[in-house]
Amino acid sequence: MTKPDKQILVCGSFRASGEPQGVCDKKGAIGLIPYLQEELNDRGLDTISIAMTSCLNMCDRGPVMAIFPDNTWYGGIESEEAIDAVLDALEEGEIAEDYLLN
Repeated sequence: MTKPDKQILVCGSFRASGEPQGVCDKKGAIGLIPYLQEELNDRGLDTISIAMTSCLNMCDRGPVMAIFPDNTWYGGIESEEAIDAVLDALEEGEIAEDYLLN
């Protein structure tokens, strides 16, 4: 495996104690990871990796997803349609404005 060009971080809402506490987990962020991986594969975006994180401290805007090294943060990623919008924008070198966190 080669080093990825980009990494997508998906908030898992986990705190230091190891228990999910925030909005992202409660709104199903972790359950969307298989779809996200499938879409990356289907689109040939094999230089992008996915990692689930502990709490990203943006609970009021969750589920949260961040793309690095771009440092682009998205919120309200609650559906496959939201993931599609983010990946469409990523492929086009753009930003999915509807989900962008400022």
